[in-house]
Amino acid sequence: MYGFFEDPYRVLKLSYVLLIGGLSALVIGAVLAYGYDAYLSLPSLVMAHALTILGPTAIKLGYVMRLLSFNRLRPNPVTT
Repeated sequence: MYGFFEDPYRVLKLSYVLLIGGLSALVIGAVLAYGYDAYLSLPSLVMAHALTILGPTAIKLGYVMRLLSFNRLRPNPVTT
């Protein structure tokens, strides 16, 4: 499993997937939870509110992974 995170380009791709997925989960959850709340059943409404929590969590994880991969891709300065 740790070998998956050794390649910074792969981590960068995964971070973009998390950022886009988190943003879409947040928007869909907010629209469903606050816009269509009268039309949803209680389990659907709970899931919509869960999306408004899980979306920003995915965004934060994707952003941290993006920062770490950019840090690993940065050229190392030559010290004398």
